[in-house]
Amino acid sequence: MKDAIVIIPTYNEIENIEAIIIAVFAQDKAFDVLVVDDNSPDLTAEKVKFLQEEFPDRLFLLQRKNKTGLGTAYIDGFKWCLENKYDYIFEMDADFSHDPADLGRLYNACAKDGADVAIGSRYITGVNVVNWPMNRILLSYFASKYVRFITRMKIQDTTAGFVCYKRKVLETIDLDAIKFVGYAFQIEMKFKAHLKGFKIVEVPVIFTDRAKGKSKMSGGIISEAVFGVINMKFKSLFGK
Repeated sequence: MKDAIVIIPTYNEIENIEAIIIAVFAQDKAFDVLVVDDNSPDLTAEKVKFLQEEFPDRLFLLQRKNKTGLGTAYIDGFKWCLENKYDYIFEMDADFSHDPADLGRLYNACAKDGADVAIGSRYITGVNVVNWPMNRILLSYFASKYVRFITRMKIQDTTAGFVCYKRKVLETIDLDAIKFVGYAFQIEMKFKAHLKGFKIVEVPVIFTDRAKGKSKMSGGIISEAVFGVINMKFKSLFGK
């Protein structure tokens, strides 16, 4: 078994990708990196290939032909990491909204403190978000409240995308049955882990909005989360 790997999904992240990879590799704890790129027109994948010459044993690239959503990118990444025998598998954005310095804290929550899933949480100690407009803070905060009400999960930041999974969690969840492809994917993964009885903890982090590149948020992604969560809950109740 290998130890820990960070999955970074990308689409047009040429402005951030080299810096985020270097920052992950600079941590005291050793992490490998898997970039899952959706055929970025800005040649993000080519930059990763160039960096692989410097980090041949730690940096990996999974290229996909089409942009088919965050959820499918992570599912493909999870399968790759399981096939390559990693014990701790992380989700992290490419844009520095998630601080690489917090990776070690999430790792310790699972590897040393007994959690099965560790969430880098924006809301466990208040609202720890920097450089977001107030309307987006309120949308995110109350979306998590709404999801918590519907699903009955005791998680403050249900939409968080900064997560560490133990291998056994991803082996237990039927990854091919995950339905959501946008940010609601994050909710569904936590809900599946919750239903399986895994220990989920939240580690407080500060979320900083991207300084470079373009956000992938859209109205369709929000609608998927709002309406899909109710459907997801009903299916869990009736066993479908």
